[in-house]
Amino acid sequence: MKARGMEVHAVSSPGVLLHAAAVREQIPVHAVDLHRRITPWSDLEALARLYGLFRGLQPAIVHAHTPKGGLLGVLAARLARVPVVLYGMRGLPFVTHTGLKRRILCWTETAACRLAHRVIAVSQGVRRTAVNLGFCPEDKIRVLAQGSGNGVDARERFNPQTLPAGLRNQTRELCQIPPDALVMGYMGRIVRDKGIIELEAAWQTLRTVFPGLHLLLVGPIEPQDPIPAPVLRRLQEDPRVRLTGGVRDSARYYTAMDLLVLPTYREGFPNTPLEAAAMELPVVATTVDGCVEAVVDGITGLLVPPRESAALAAAVQNLLDDAEMRTRMGRAARQRVLRDFRPEVIWQALYDNYLELLKARGCL
Repeated sequence: MKARGMEVHAVSSPGVLLHAAAVREQIPVHAVDLHRRITPWSDLEALARLYGLFRGLQPAIVHAHTPKGGLLGVLAARLARVPVVLYGMRGLPFVTHTGLKRRILCWTETAACRLAHRVIAVSQGVRRTAVNLGFCPEDKIRVLAQGSGNGVDARERFNPQTLPAGLRNQTRELCQIPPDALVMGYMGRIVRDKGIIELEAAWQTLRTVFPGLHLLLVGPIEPQDPIPAPVLRRLQEDPRVRLTGGVRDSARYYTAMDLLVLPTYREGFPNTPLEAAAMELPVVATTVDGCVEAVVDGITGLLVPPRESAALAAAVQNLLDDAEMRTRMGRAARQRVLRDFRPEVIWQALYDNYLELLKARGCL
């Protein structure tokens, strides 16, 4: 947006990631405490901070994301009379909740959609669910291009041809994985919602069938939505499992994998299958919103029902048994990413939405 002449400001919770964004993007940033949990007093304080910030900056556009940040952001923007307000629907957390929390999450989605002038859904599946459940009118919610949060940089960052020679073996050595081993990988938070319980169960089957197989888990172990202690302990104590914790350079860890698994319970539009695809890796994912758009079943990977460890193990075994299939799917996956998920296409589609709304609101 900067390249198109817009002055861009970012607002987020304080922390090193916000500072890093300021340095990387060369934009002003503003720290406002936004907790994921429901914290009424803190949320009111955050709303007041956002209102004051928007009154001071007087932006032409506010584009707010996540259930908490989205609702508070669009509400503060409307109170501050910002001309154009958008809500970015990047997922639907209510899917994995029940009872009162589910009702609250559904209400926040509905409220954010009603307050926004337009809703940008991250995938067609999320858009369809939001419309079917009455969160948002069909003519108010759109998907940018083929979907995804920001596309994927398959030409530079996630390009196996431009990464240093020998990086695969170096990364495996770093992770204490033999250079000739088969490696199934996972990239993301180590939490229940991502299907880590089913992944560990499938692993117990696969490690017996393939004595030389290794499991590489790349991502932080998070206290919110934790996996059961016995599951985590079995993973940590297994000599053929590597848990790296959070990493900055995810591309190098993809080079150490032969396939990626994402047995998630819910998604908006996951980034990791696109990143893996750009790195010519086949992906085994679940048949949930977002994943069914990130992976073409039988072409760029395999899809299995969520919460079914036996189906997950069978799909992974099919790929491990067939090197030619892995290669064919990996190449098809990269070509699809290059064709459909270039970041520039997403950026242009978003810019076009901004201009359309600015004109409709009489700002241009």
